[in-house]
Amino acid sequence: MASTDSLPAAVESLSLQTTSETSKFPNSYPSLNPVDVYREHISEHLSAITGIEAEKIYPRLQFTSTLDKGDLLLPVPSLQIKGKSPADLSKELAEKFPESDLIHPPIAGGPGGTHLQFFFKEKPLAQRVIGQIFKEKAAYGSNGNQGLRDPKDPSKGRKKIIVEFSSPNIAKPFHAGHLRSTIIGGFLANLYTVMGWDVIKMNYLGDWGKQYGLLANGYKKFGDEQKLLQDPINHLFEVYVKINNIVSEQEGPIKELKEQIKAKKEKNEDVSKLEQELAKLVDVSEDENARRYFKSMEDGDPDALSLWRRFRDLSIKKYRETYARLNIDYDVYSGESQIKQESMSKANEILQSTGVSENSDGATIVDFPKHGAKKLGKAVIVRKDGTPLYLTRDIGAIFERDEAYHFDKMIYVVAAQQDLHLAQLFKIVELMGFKDLASRCQHINFGMVRGMSTRKGTVKFLDDILRDVADKMHETMKKNEEKYAQIENPVETADILGITSVMVQDMSGRRINGYDFNLDAMTSFEGDTGPYLQYAHSRLCSILRKAEANVEELPSANLDLLTESHAVNLVRLLSSWHDILMMTNKTLEPTTILTYLFRLTHMISSSYDVLQVIGSEPELKKARLALYEAARQVLHNGMRILGLSPVSRM
Repeated sequence: MASTDSLPAAVESLSLQTTSETSKFPNSYPSLNPVDVYREHISEHLSAITGIEAEKIYPRLQFTSTLDKGDLLLPVPSLQIKGKSPADLSKELAEKFPESDLIHPPIAGGPGGTHLQFFFKEKPLAQRVIGQIFKEKAAYGSNGNQGLRDPKDPSKGRKKIIVEFSSPNIAKPFHAGHLRSTIIGGFLANLYTVMGWDVIKMNYLGDWGKQYGLLANGYKKFGDEQKLLQDPINHLFEVYVKINNIVSEQEGPIKELKEQIKAKKEKNEDVSKLEQELAKLVDVSEDENARRYFKSMEDGDPDALSLWRRFRDLSIKKYRETYARLNIDYDVYSGESQIKQESMSKANEILQSTGVSENSDGATIVDFPKHGAKKLGKAVIVRKDGTPLYLTRDIGAIFERDEAYHFDKMIYVVAAQQDLHLAQLFKIVELMGFKDLASRCQHINFGMVRGMSTRKGTVKFLDDILRDVADKMHETMKKNEEKYAQIENPVETADILGITSVMVQDMSGRRINGYDFNLDAMTSFEGDTGPYLQYAHSRLCSILRKAEANVEELPSANLDLLTESHAVNLVRLLSSWHDILMMTNKTLEPTTILTYLFRLTHMISSSYDVLQVIGSEPELKKARLALYEAARQVLHNGMRILGLSPVSRM
């Protein structure tokens, strides 16, 4: 099986083969995308008929949503030919279109007969598509040229993108928002990889602030060295909860005293004794101790930083294990702690010198309505006490990353609740005089997951959620004793199926839509679920095993024997995989790929009774096996881009 590790190499190989390819059509790579051959062919013929430049016709050819509408579609009104009605013109163009070796005579159809429908001829399409799939395998559908700064001059290098995603807070639950960010971010990193970009995967950890002073003090009281080494994130969370409970208990008397002082001041009564009492309570409170400890961290105290660094390193080690289960590895583990003070100070100086920021009761703010951005309101950059906020660190981070990586694009995969924050961030960078830098940053948002919890009903860490789903899948697998006995490592397979269940449920709708976390629905084999997708892949593997097929011999199959409508339509759908990827590159929606994969698996499933392998004549059997293996490869490729691990037995 191919792995995601093979994607960059496959894309690199493809782009090297095709950079010298010249086409007068924009974004046309006929040696990569079989449909581009047909687009060029149709455009040239229509140009000869209409007198319109073929390059203008080419981008107006659309791939269809359903095969009954054709393989390519041309909305005739888009040609803007005057003097005839679109319906009459469509009919005339269809009649004048010359005989072709590649396509059937076009049909004037669609709404009001205003569209030209083009159907590819079956035999040449099968030869081209299946042959290309066998040749390119894991790279089929990829377009390494998309990521080149200049496709005609690869020496100018690849475009570089930073994808910042997941970004959990150390010692706090890896909640649903982090899970969605992880799944969507991993998908985007894979997508840009197959498009030939140089991708930097970055995890920007919440690893700085007063809470780490609280955590350090809590560890001194409640910490257990052995538990820390065994399960750092869970243990640190337990410590954090315990110390936070003490803070909550201490807040009661402090709040009560403050209210008493306020009431007495309103009556002009003496509050000196109460203020002394309040000062003593505050001075010995865990909240104040946390402030002092964090101040020592900011001042560079070696002992304080050593303990914090240990918490951070152990947490990252544990995170790596969890991410590996999701087929994700990061190039950079960054964090709030990594942003240099000088970067924030420099940004603050620019904000002041350009008049973007202003003083407001001792705090530094940006009043966006004064700069023509009414909807963004006001944002605090520096508190009254001089401490920076998240926004300050984010501004510093953008400039540090641009200097370090010289990126062409940077994507923040963050929940929709942070829409305002990121809009403010990008606008501030623009107002500082760095419009180009701001334009290279993009927020990919998403809705929230409702009800993500363990089977015991408690909101917990991601590992606990994944363990629950894997257990559920394992229980389901055991019900079929015969198949269960054939699986080499059932526990590992159950884990993969469980993770697939979670990820497919997450990617089934548009990103911006939230959804209800439903354990029973996601682990079902009925409907468009993760287990069904895995079953479809494993069944194709099973057919090849049972037929004792030698995959290396399949490229020589006589594909002219694939004449049944089921076979023809399957080839037609496989031919559109490259266009699906190109569309996904525009939508940045995992559901664009997922919808295609379910459409593909449904078509494959409906073909088994018609395109039987066992009992067929040797040459026909070989041709059908070639078709099934080509379909398996495309399904495999799509699953890998989504971040899934296709299984061969289940």
